[in-house]
Amino acid sequence: MSIEIKHLSKTFANGFRAVDNVSFKMETGSLVAILGPSGSGKSTLLRMIAGLEIPDAGDILLTGREATLLSARDRNVGFVFQHYALFKHMTVWDNIAFGLRMRKASKEETRSRVNELLKLVQLNGLEKRYPTQLSGGQRQRVAVARALAPHPQVLLLDEPFGALDAKVREELQEWITELHEQSQVTTLFVTHDQHEAMAIASDILVMNHGKIEQEGTPLEIFDRPATEFVAQFVGETNFVDAVVTEPELAIWGPFKYSVVGHPVGQKVRIYFRPNDVYVTSREESLQVKGKIIKTRFQGPVIELAIEVGAEKPVIAHVPKGLTFASGFVEGRDVYVGITGFHGFGL
Repeated sequence: MSIEIKHLSKTFANGFRAVDNVSFKMETGSLVAILGPSGSGKSTLLRMIAGLEIPDAGDILLTGREATLLSARDRNVGFVFQHYALFKHMTVWDNIAFGLRMRKASKEETRSRVNELLKLVQLNGLEKRYPTQLSGGQRQRVAVARALAPHPQVLLLDEPFGALDAKVREELQEWITELHEQSQVTTLFVTHDQHEAMAIASDILVMNHGKIEQEGTPLEIFDRPATEFVAQFVGETNFVDAVVTEPELAIWGPFKYSVVGHPVGQKVRIYFRPNDVYVTSREESLQVKGKIIKTRFQGPVIELAIEVGAEKPVIAHVPKGLTFASGFVEGRDVYVGITGFHGFGL
């Protein structure tokens, strides 16, 4: 089932405009993330698609069919909440079977579907347990199975891994990707975790203040941010302020930045990722001299904070082996170049 959202808006009674004229389209079978900070409107948008909130304006189309005013039950949408919302007095089996029984499915259909889902979510042998007897990761699998039981055409997940520890979250991220490949259910999930969105989704919608700032693949979002907010929110970043001194060219130190569309004299902010900072022991072309003032171990990379005369240090991520081989330690003089950047007018 495809999802098409046209000019959707929602303002609450206190005047807060949670969703502001949002439009996008998802193709059938796709896996898309809505990424944004708390209060950006992503959960409200998801709840409107599910039929749990009524929009003030706009349209929701499911497979081309108008669904804006349909009840949640009539949309054939499965919804998974962050905190599971399982029935504590029911076993795993009964939780998964709940939606089927509400739709008055036959006993044979219910038994067959529940057994199929127990296998799919890897919970065989746990069907007689209660939610309190399960781990957080297992409870979330039950919640997903319950949402899938009535054969929904759309699966919506609201911060599905937010309540779990890091290791379990990583395991479930991989699992949800495999589950989607098997089920091919059109899936839309909300998260504030950029790493989670990039690991799972084929496309990402970045939201801020009720609007979509950018839509694209994880690579496009990371490497080609469309707005200053996206550049700051997605991935770690450095920035320096410069002035356009020649047509479409800003200069900071030895660095020249192509800034198309900005007139001479305009102030611009240049963003660049720590992985786009090139650090050497000997000076090469288009580099500035600096001093390492702090190092921080981050597993496969070492984070270097380098003083280069800007208002704050430039942060570089250098492979661990290269860091040790080059003797990049605190107090060491080094040379810094920038291999990729994005400029936005101030």
